[in-house]
Amino acid sequence: MDVNGIWGGYTGEGAKTVLPSKAYAKISMRLVPNQDHKEIAKLFEEHFKAIAPESVKVKVTSHHGGAAAVVSTDTPGYRAADLAIQEAFGKKAIPTREGGSIPICALFQQVLGLDPILLGFGLDTDALHSPNEHYGVKNYLMGIETIALFFKHFKNEGSK
Repeated sequence: MDVNGIWGGYTGEGAKTVLPSKAYAKISMRLVPNQDHKEIAKLFEEHFKAIAPESVKVKVTSHHGGAAAVVSTDTPGYRAADLAIQEAFGKKAIPTREGGSIPICALFQQVLGLDPILLGFGLDTDALHSPNEHYGVKNYLMGIETIALFFKHFKNEGSK
């Protein structure tokens, strides 16, 4: 669970000695397999209301949600991606289970019966989604090469 922002009271320039009548927070959550975003939102709201003082009114607005997806490492797509990364970078890929907010991945699995392949070429030091996010040109070019190699290897994996 991430607190993306908190605000309330007087937020303009200078000082004021007023007590805020309202406060707000934006919160996001990354779910794991078998968690339903509607159920988690309901549990969050119930918990927050339960811990708030009686004098505080709690209102939770849910914006959107999606199911978690876990992709198998034993599919033609994964094997093709693994081979492409090895060929382009000269190193074996290391599969990781990481959070992400791409709800369509679970939908692809559910509706199409296919595991999506997500290839990321950024580094931990790229500060993704931060004000100083950056991405190296070398990784961009290596990504292009890897994607081309993925299609070459996917063609071969699919014919096995």
